[in-house]
Amino acid sequence: MTTPLAFVLAAFAEIAGCFAFWAVVRNGASALWLAPGVASLIAFAWLLTFVDAQAAGRAFAAYGGVYVAASLAWLWAVEGFRPDRWDLIGGVICVVGAAVVVFGPRG
Repeated sequence: MTTPLAFVLAAFAEIAGCFAFWAVVRNGASALWLAPGVASLIAFAWLLTFVDAQAAGRAFAAYGGVYVAASLAWLWAVEGFRPDRWDLIGGVICVVGAAVVVFGPRG
C-alpha cells in the first residue's frame, strides 16, 4: 500500500470512529454506534502502520496534515457544511506540510 493511500484510508477510518462517538455523546445516537466506532479506530491505527517512514512519530506528524484535509471533506460530504476559503487554504497548507515531513530529503 502506498503512503498517500494509507494516509487517506487512515484519515477516513479515524474520522468515522470519532464521529461515532460524537454522534452518541453530542447528537444522542444509540450507544450501538460505539461498536463500529471502535472498530474504525482500530482500523485507523492499523492503516498507519503501512506508512513508509523510518519512525512512527514522523508518520504521525505527517498524518496530521492529511487528517485536516480529510476532515474538511467529511465536513462537506457527511455533515453537509461546505468548507469556506479559509478552511481550504488551511487544508492545503496542512497537506503541503505533511508532504514535506514525509518526502523531504533525509541526510
